[in-house]
Amino acid sequence: MKVKGNGKAAILSREQLKLLFTEGLRSERDRALFGICLYTGCRVSEALGLHTTDIISGTIIFRKSTTKGKVKTRSMTIPLGLDNILAQYTPKPGVMFPGMRGVSEYLTRSAADKILKEACQRIGLNGVSTHSFRRTALTQMSDAGTPLRHIQEISGHTDLASLQRYLEVSDAQKLHALSAIGF
Repeated sequence: MKVKGNGKAAILSREQLKLLFTEGLRSERDRALFGICLYTGCRVSEALGLHTTDIISGTIIFRKSTTKGKVKTRSMTIPLGLDNILAQYTPKPGVMFPGMRGVSEYLTRSAADKILKEACQRIGLNGVSTHSFRRTALTQMSDAGTPLRHIQEISGHTDLASLQRYLEVSDAQKLHALSAIGF
């Protein structure tokens, strides 16, 4: 768990996610921002760099210029849960998450951190950071049996070793693996 900026960002349970999206995050913009992070497994900086034209015909496109390493553009079909969240948010054409006028064209990472911190304080969650959504998404996909290569394509990791550092292994998963041993 992350404490004062140290350690790994918490992986959120389905109950915690529901509480955060219904009671913690108060605006459609904030739910859209963190919904994109959760449902696509993207980094918060990738979501903050989106333009309204990057979401077209049920697809979201993370341009190479906004991805870590700037290696390649990623696109994916918008899942139903995210589609429902995005339907509630209608930004003006241009930047998907605009910053304050005269200060920044885009909502900044520090502003996103502050929004999330305040939302988590409202509902009593600890150890959560903007990276929690990425870790949660990748772990949920792994728990559901999604092949690592598919998760790698979604997350944009260049190698499987980097991806595997994100994935949590629960005690139940270890017990299940060990139950396969025997005669």
